[in-house]
Amino acid sequence: MKIRILGSGTSSGVPRIGNDWGACDPTDPRNRRTRASVLVTTQTTTILIDTSPDMRAQLLAANVADVDAVIWTHDHADHTHGIDDLRQLMHNRGGEPVRGLARPFTLEQLQHKFHYAFFGRALYRPTIAIEPLPDSLIIGDIRITVADQPHGGITSAGLRFDSNVKSIGYATDFHEMTSIMRALYADLDVWVVDALRRAPHPTHPNLAQVLGWVGELQPRRAALVHMDQSMDYMGLAAELPAGVEPGFDGLEMLA
Repeated sequence: MKIRILGSGTSSGVPRIGNDWGACDPTDPRNRRTRASVLVTTQTTTILIDTSPDMRAQLLAANVADVDAVIWTHDHADHTHGIDDLRQLMHNRGGEPVRGLARPFTLEQLQHKFHYAFFGRALYRPTIAIEPLPDSLIIGDIRITVADQPHGGITSAGLRFDSNVKSIGYATDFHEMTSIMRALYADLDVWVVDALRRAPHPTHPNLAQVLGWVGELQPRRAALVHMDQSMDYMGLAAELPAGVEPGFDGLEMLA
């Protein structure tokens, strides 16, 4: 089982519009960050997490033409507004809608915002067959366990993937670590985790918080994502402890 970081950036990406690189070195390609999304795969199963506004380019770079399911962590624009590009996956499947899963509130919000994608319109068939995301399920040869994470005034879905005694955790868009989350992310081979910036933020974790949790939970390998323009790749790599690295678009990590 492996996880591919499709997008390692925050909602504005890096660089921000206006060619704003902030503290990031523009000559280092690892600092060019699209919006947050990942792909979890085995030899037989492919699961996409979120449909970022950059999804088309991300899936082209990953050479992925179909998935077994899409899981949405929450309904914010930087995690959902590439949803239209699932239509091409539906065509690649011979017209069969793509399976989608989301927690009930997220599901309702997606259906409200993108009604046509789930129910069709005029001559266009539905693109997605969505269902509630339970606390635990199996897709192909991957077991998925879910915990609700505080994210400002809503929650996001924290995700753990287990297959053949290997485990991967994906934690994005949250601002505190609950006991349920600690249990979810214990004893991981790989943990991909939101670390927005060094300065505190009301709805995302900062670098010091994440490093504290890494020290507590002891994943065998961790990568930071959802980073803004203050988080230069080489600067981070020089200061992070062993076993922790800055993520970047296209990074693949084996569990």
